[in-house]
Amino acid sequence: MSGAAELERVYSAIEEAAGLADVACARGRVMPILTAYEDALAGAGIGFGLLSGERSAGELDYTMTVSPSVDDPYAVALSNGLVAKTDHPVGALLSDLRKRLSISDHLIDCGVVGGFKKTLAHFPRNMQKVSELADIPSMPSAVGENASFFDRHGLDKVAMIAIDYGRKTMNLYFQRPPKPLERETVLSMVGECGLPSPSQQALEFAQKAFRVNVTLSWDSPEIARIALAQFPARSLDPSVLSDHLEPGFERLRIGAPRTYPGEHINLLGLKWSASGEAVEFVSYYQLSPAQQMMMAAHGEEK
Repeated sequence: MSGAAELERVYSAIEEAAGLADVACARGRVMPILTAYEDALAGAGIGFGLLSGERSAGELDYTMTVSPSVDDPYAVALSNGLVAKTDHPVGALLSDLRKRLSISDHLIDCGVVGGFKKTLAHFPRNMQKVSELADIPSMPSAVGENASFFDRHGLDKVAMIAIDYGRKTMNLYFQRPPKPLERETVLSMVGECGLPSPSQQALEFAQKAFRVNVTLSWDSPEIARIALAQFPARSLDPSVLSDHLEPGFERLRIGAPRTYPGEHINLLGLKWSASGEAVEFVSYYQLSPAQQMMMAAHGEEK
């Protein structure tokens, strides 16, 4: 398929998913991003995501893996005018990570309305300790300042870092061991951060999380948000976590476009912040080769 045809294929899928979620999709907001990273589209992992809550209303996120030929996805965003250049440490963090870590793959996170938002550096074969990351010059001091919190809750292996350029925040994604999270651990993590207590449904879900991520900033030592997600699987239903989701969640669950056979592959997550508890739902449009192998290793069909 030609480059132009690939661009149209992926844009059409994003437009279709946005329609299911009742999100206005403007070609001029989405196509420049796809064009900047078009070398990745044919083999990229691409997922469409919704987050409950007023703050996220009217937005559909799309996340995709970046071509291995792209060493620095942030530089691509800068050169294509997708994000403004800044002297803030947020603009140096990915470069500093690349100098110090062997990164397996990069991803970008964008919004149909909000445009380019984040880069993500994924290093599951080279997981890092918090103490090692805290020494990176552009890393927020909040990483080191929360070291004892992470240690108390068994969060010691970071497998991915996300960098949000607009909000000037970053996320540490901790890889969980296969054993379930203790109920008391979940309550302690959320409670120590002064965040709203999880519902019973949320507690049961959180105990099966395969990753925990926290949101930190350069302006405060506080953990602004805690999120947990279970491993992606087929036919997951976000309504098991909340009875008050917008209709777009169900429409996306049932009708989201996909390129692979069989039932939809989804990801479910929960996030706690000062504004409350939110449900995250992702429907995968296509899987990268690495994602296909990962799903096969966990007993899912490719």
